[in-house]
Amino acid sequence: METASTTSPIRIATRGSRLALWQAHHVADALRANGMEVEMVIITTKGDLVLDKSLDKIGAKGVFTEELEESLRNGTSDIAVHSAKDVQSTIPEDLELLAFMEREKVHDVVISFDPLFKLGEGQQVIGTSSTRRRSILKRFYPNVITAECRGNLQTRIQKLKDGQYDAILLAYAGVARMQYDHMIAQHLPLDTFIPAAGQGSIAIECAKTLPLERKLALKLALDHKPTHLCLLAERAYLRTMEGGCSIPTFALATLAGEELTLKAGIISLDGKHLILEETTAASGQAEAMGEQLAHAVLSQGGDRILQSIKAEKS
Repeated sequence: METASTTSPIRIATRGSRLALWQAHHVADALRANGMEVEMVIITTKGDLVLDKSLDKIGAKGVFTEELEESLRNGTSDIAVHSAKDVQSTIPEDLELLAFMEREKVHDVVISFDPLFKLGEGQQVIGTSSTRRRSILKRFYPNVITAECRGNLQTRIQKLKDGQYDAILLAYAGVARMQYDHMIAQHLPLDTFIPAAGQGSIAIECAKTLPLERKLALKLALDHKPTHLCLLAERAYLRTMEGGCSIPTFALATLAGEELTLKAGIISLDGKHLILEETTAASGQAEAMGEQLAHAVLSQGGDRILQSIKAEKS
């Protein structure tokens, strides 16, 4: 029997940037393909409004998600669409992550108007808003000067065009989705630039009070189980490390058959100290392995790196 909870349109909360809208429409297409109607609810977040400060200066926890989450609570939307890497490590008690869509390639890329640009060749100014990328650059490319680069993808590329940087570092997923592939000067290796937890995937969040039949229909239409398993491990690592966008942690899980491998770690802000651990376990142990790997990283000196970062930011 059909009810309003199964037949009324799915209201999708999204940020208004071009990349966020691409993600929301990608979700909408998948829902329409499964016979559902959709409506867009466009919301401006704190992260969209405050562009003159780095993420760690404005309190990175939920900076791109908080207002979308409020719409789930007050019933103005049914689901919120996020870049999975922007979702805070701990979800509020009244909300849940319902699905993770199939992951795009996870690596970082260098964007430049010079197709022959290569990192580390002479004096270079590289734009990035990521503490992880900044710290890795300091470790492996000590001659590079890093500069803050906030805003949506089009804003960042305009800053690059205006000569503020020689190149900018971004996730391949966003670049590909916005069709800026032609500006990729360099694909960065995963053994050096291990991505942020969740990079490349789209996360679907809802209120726990959303009707069960609606949740099941959404999960069936949107969730990609192999990606979900990988992100369970990565997010368990991130949650145990208590790391948000302002902490230079990284985590990448890969699935082969029923076996999950997780490579994760932390790097100091100056790039001098890097801790990297790797473990393999049955995919059913995804969250447990994430937690165990975090404890291993902390015991190898990750706790001291975290303490020094928090002291520096306080």
